[in-house]
Amino acid sequence: MKDFAGRIAVITGGGTGMGRELARQLVAEGCNVAMCDVSAGAMAETRRLCEAGGLSQGQRITSHVADVSDSVQMAGFRDAVARDQETDRIHLLFNNAGIGGGGSLVVNGQDEWERTFNVCWGGVYNGTRAFLPLMLKADAGHIVNTSSVNGFWAFIAPHIPQTAYSAAKFAVKGFTEALITDLRINAPHIKCSVVMPGHIGTSIVANSRKVQSGNESDVMTPKEIAQARARITSMGRDAAALSDDEVRKIVADRARRFLEEAPTSAAEAARIILDGVKAERWRILVGRDAERIDSLVRATPERAYDTDFYEAFEAETGWRVGR
Repeated sequence: MKDFAGRIAVITGGGTGMGRELARQLVAEGCNVAMCDVSAGAMAETRRLCEAGGLSQGQRITSHVADVSDSVQMAGFRDAVARDQETDRIHLLFNNAGIGGGGSLVVNGQDEWERTFNVCWGGVYNGTRAFLPLMLKADAGHIVNTSSVNGFWAFIAPHIPQTAYSAAKFAVKGFTEALITDLRINAPHIKCSVVMPGHIGTSIVANSRKVQSGNESDVMTPKEIAQARARITSMGRDAAALSDDEVRKIVADRARRFLEEAPTSAAEAARIILDGVKAERWRILVGRDAERIDSLVRATPERAYDTDFYEAFEAETGWRVGR
């Protein structure tokens, strides 16, 4: 699929980050876009940005509020796409939605752990299940599943546990690789790719807090402060000695740094992904940090979780996720 003009793309998590940038770049190439997100307001801003560049005649941008971890809501999203785009087929599916949280199986609660896993892995499965019938009717299709460098390296830093997110991203990677053969046998007109970004400048840290808590406000609730203390404790720091304001500041600073200090922007990431789709690459690494950690883990997998391995990688690439 070398040209996206006139095609129909479905994007989950289209309200912010890479999802928003995928929508903007696809629309700019003449593609019709249907997106879902848990935030109607965020999607409205994505739509505004897409329309600012002008639309071709008949080009459509549609949105639908849906939680990707809920198969019933995803079926509703599929039906809304068919209705609003007036179609019985789609060509591109970007299973992009994701959140963080539930880093420690020991410290964090089951609800937070499973919420992260169910969005990051369940969203990919539910999205593929829901939209596969519409892709089967198309002349060509491409499924793009967002994993992470944490899908082959279950690590952020020596002091940060990362179990839920990494487990989900490993599942996404394995699922997509298995789909290669499944589709080749049963639906050869559909391709698939697994996307493995490094540190991308998005609002995932801030958004994850809101999704996990159900609190759209920027003001943290007492429950959120308690959860943040648990996360800080899981990183080996004495959170009991911190005031509530200090906890809030730590959370806000981390979200700001993750967005502002990333080596790759969301727009750059979207361009790399779309170029990879056009080239029919089944494996798309995003960012120099992703390329480097991939080569290091492949070279010495038995050392991948040693502190000196991490420190050498951090020094070489300027990796800031664990800071």
